[in-house]
Amino acid sequence: MSAATPALPSSLLSSERLADFRRDGYLILRGLVPAASCERMLAVTADHLQRAVAPLEYEAEVGYPGAPASLTSEGGRTVRRLRGAYDRDPAFRDWASDPALVAILTQLFEEPVSLPLAHHNCVMTKHPDFGTATGWHRDIRYWSFERPDLISVWLALGAERTENGGLSVIPGSHLLKLQAEQMDDLDFLRPEVAANQALFALGVPLLLEAGDVVLFHSGLFHAAGRNSSDRVKSSVVFAYHGESNAPRPGTRSAALPNISLPTFP
Repeated sequence: MSAATPALPSSLLSSERLADFRRDGYLILRGLVPAASCERMLAVTADHLQRAVAPLEYEAEVGYPGAPASLTSEGGRTVRRLRGAYDRDPAFRDWASDPALVAILTQLFEEPVSLPLAHHNCVMTKHPDFGTATGWHRDIRYWSFERPDLISVWLALGAERTENGGLSVIPGSHLLKLQAEQMDDLDFLRPEVAANQALFALGVPLLLEAGDVVLFHSGLFHAAGRNSSDRVKSSVVFAYHGESNAPRPGTRSAALPNISLPTFP
């Protein structure tokens, strides 16, 4: 990252902000990433979308409500994610291991930090017309670690609002004890359940600008709507865990390397 990245130790979280994360399950770090770094990542994203640089995930493959029925349907090759962001360009790799970010994550985990390449590790793109909504879910639903204690790091490469499919979260929902009937077969909150409707009413939209970063617990319920703007929205997303929280052998979480990140004084 450039010299404009917040310097240590001034970037470290105060005790109040640490308590906010424990209580709410998320934090927004405003302007953490310099404009030049965001612009570089956005340029690579636009180029890789235009050239369809693999590995990709298409809306038709996700199968969310309203998605194209197949790759050959209209909009079927709308890209949902540019996978493998860590290896796409040094700009993504530099951000994933940025000293200020790693120092903050070390505070939150209270131990050295690892980056699993098997999860997130992508540029999430939300396109007009065919960029589908995502229901209320939590990331830990498809991750297999010794403890359900990971943090997703979401970097906005441009403005994110409700109207272009920005994130919403339910504060404190990582602490909830849910009943089985509240979840569907894909581990989304079922909208017809009265208890869930009360939860939905607590949802908060996250209004972000380029360079803003959201840290959220893997058990936090979050959602995102469709993109009704005329521009693609792009966000870089990585996941992190404490080094003592190992992926379970033989699972998808252990299928790719976990990169140990240096701890800075």
